[in-house]
Amino acid sequence: MNIENFIRDLTILAPPFLLALTVHEVAHGRVAYRLGDPTAYNQGRLTLNPLKHLDPIGTICFFIMKIGWAKPVPVNPIYFKNPRKDMLWVSLAGPGANFMLAIASAILAKVLSLAAPLIPNFFLWPLLNMVAASIWINIMFGVFNLVPIPPLDGSKILMGLLPDGLARSYARVDRYGFIVLLILFYTGILPRLIRPIITFAHGIIAG
Repeated sequence: MNIENFIRDLTILAPPFLLALTVHEVAHGRVAYRLGDPTAYNQGRLTLNPLKHLDPIGTICFFIMKIGWAKPVPVNPIYFKNPRKDMLWVSLAGPGANFMLAIASAILAKVLSLAAPLIPNFFLWPLLNMVAASIWINIMFGVFNLVPIPPLDGSKILMGLLPDGLARSYARVDRYGFIVLLILFYTGILPRLIRPIITFAHGIIAG
């Protein structure tokens, strides 16, 4: 491993990675709170402090394998009026926040490009690289989390859309979801399936 390249990548990728994880989890918690669940609020998880949301293994995996995760915000459906439907909105909030952050990053990239003559290069280029990384990372998180395999958000979204009987049947595979996810990832099936979607979304958002 080239230490110099690793440090450079760490410097460029760490801020957008931490922001993407934090915004994702806070979005889950905020929507849950608005729907009546105070669990995340009571545990101090409705904060933009990334240290509250970091999962050590998920963070290490991101810098090694370019896929990572945060410590999930606790959600207790017992507080919801309609647990299955409300969980759908809570689950949509995380990927939705990532897509909005990707759009905001793309807008910032355009602004920086227009203002480039006014900004010193030693400051401009690292910032542009961070913003470009933010676009890609947030799209990747958004798309990846929409995969309908437990424990990803997509599985809870799907359960909220399915009829009651099918939803209950689908919920039974929850205990095997992480194993299935690992198998699909390490065999390369999952990356091959979502990479074209990520690339397509990146083309639309980044222009």
